[in-house]
This record gives sequence, structure tokens and C-alpha cells, in this order.
Amino acid sequence: MKTPRRWPAFVVFGLFMVSGIATLLIFRPSPTSGSAPLDGASLAPRRTNADATPPAIPFDATTPRLVVRATKSIPHDTAAFTQGLLFHGQKLLESTGLEGRSDIREVDALTGIVRRRVPLNVALFGEGIAVAGERLYQLTWQSGKGFVYDAASLAPIDSFAFTGEGWGLTSDRAVLYMSDGTDRIRVFSAPGFTPIRSIHVTEAGHPVWMLNELEWVRGELWANVYQTDLIARIDSQTGAIRGWIDLSALHSIEALRALRARGAVANGIAIDTTHRRVVVTGKLWPWMYEFAIPSPLMP
Repeated sequence: MKTPRRWPAFVVFGLFMVSGIATLLIFRPSPTSGSAPLDGASLAPRRTNADATPPAIPFDATTPRLVVRATKSIPHDTAAFTQGLLFHGQKLLESTGLEGRSDIREVDALTGIVRRRVPLNVALFGEGIAVAGERLYQLTWQSGKGFVYDAASLAPIDSFAFTGEGWGLTSDRAVLYMSDGTDRIRVFSAPGFTPIRSIHVTEAGHPVWMLNELEWVRGELWANVYQTDLIARIDSQTGAIRGWIDLSALHSIEALRALRARGAVANGIAIDTTHRRVVVTGKLWPWMYEFAIPSPLMP
């Protein structure tokens, strides 16, 4: 009887390792088998237009730039994530965002007190507003749904659908202009919300994106550029930027830093043509600011 052959220990260990690796390769789950993705790519949050990096504006140093200073400060609800602001006659209307906190409200233009509010469904994120005729239109951010109210009473009367993201909204009393966080402003019929055309906004040939809250001023579209202190004055026919309104001097440097630290960025432009004034504010700002604009720019 032969004695069984004894293999050296290092050979046995090597065979064991090879066998284990082969087993892993054979039984490794496929990424499509329902197991968790290996690289985690599908777990990344869905990107939106708000995830873009703000443009390095202004692109042209020769574009007129007006630095404004407040002539009056009006208290503002620091819980209001402002998405739209407008005067309807002498009523100051505001829309706010964030799920569970979105609403349309009438605000006292002297004291900042909220006189009445109409909340949105808690699942919706409110966005810009505009008045056309006697109707108040309101966008939502990602639901593709908008709402129509009686502009006088704020009573809900209708709804409408649209594609893409909803950001800012304004009207020239004939049609509606909508921003979506890109360099594009879409024009819609009112009523009906039927697409008419698009305007691509540029300065010195460079697209200007992150366009947010909108206001109509004498043939121009004024737009907050998200995460900046600048309002773009846009030619409503060509999309070319005619000038900038700089809001950075409304706050001290320390106050501005504190606001930015909590995401409290400029957003909200309301033109009072009767008293020839502009009122601006921002998301979570403690104040609304009133200032005068030189006569050539006023309605």
C-alpha cells in the first residue's frame, strides 16, 4: 500500500484561494438581477434645473448696471420661501414654495402682515404667479400642474397642465411668460396656456440661465437670476439683456452672508405703476425693499 502523497502547505492554500475566487465569479449577482447597484449610480438624486451652477454674469462689462438702494423697508415673513410677487391694483400678492408650506397670499404693502392665504396641496411646491385679465395663474415646480384663481378673491377656479419645470411667471396682460431655470422663457396664451413661442436670453452672445421670478416692465422682462443679487432687464422680443439691476447694496455684507448661509436668495419683483415704485424681496428674507427707478425705465 502506497503512502498518500502529501502536498506542500503553500500549494494547498493556493488551490483554496483559486477555488474561492472562481466561486465568487460564478455566483456574483448581476446588476440587473434586482440586487443593489454596484456603483450606486441609480441611487443619485434626480437632477433638476436648480442644480446647475449659476452663470458668471455679467458677461459684458459695458452692459448698463444700476446698483439700487432702498427708500423704504417693509417687514416680510421669514418663513415665506418667496417664488412670486406682484401688485394687482394696490393689492400685493405673493406665492411661496416648499412642499407643505406653499400658498398664495395677500400681503399688506405697508406692514407686511398676511391678510389672507390659500394653501396648496401639501405634496406640491408652489412657484411663480401672474395676473392676466381677472385671473391669477400659479405654477408648481415639478408636477407639471398650474392653478387659476379669481384675482380679486383668490378663490380657485381652474387648473392647467404644462411640460418641464415651472419657475417664474408674468404677463403683459395679453400673454403669459414662464421661466424654467434655463436660459429659455416660454410664451403662453391666456387663457388656455397654449405654447406660442420661446425666447432665449443672452448677453454678448452668451446664454444666461437660472432665470427665476419674472416681472413685465415697459416691454422688458425683468428676471431674478437664481443664487445671484442681479435682476436681468431682458428685451421681450430678442431675449438680449439690456441692463442689470444690482440688489447687493440692500444688505450689509454681514447680513448678506447670513442670508446666503440659510439659502435666503433674492427672488421677488413687484412693480407698482400707480406710485412708480418697485418692491423686491427674497426667499426667507426678513424685509421687502422699496426703491425708485429712473424715469426712462418706469412704465
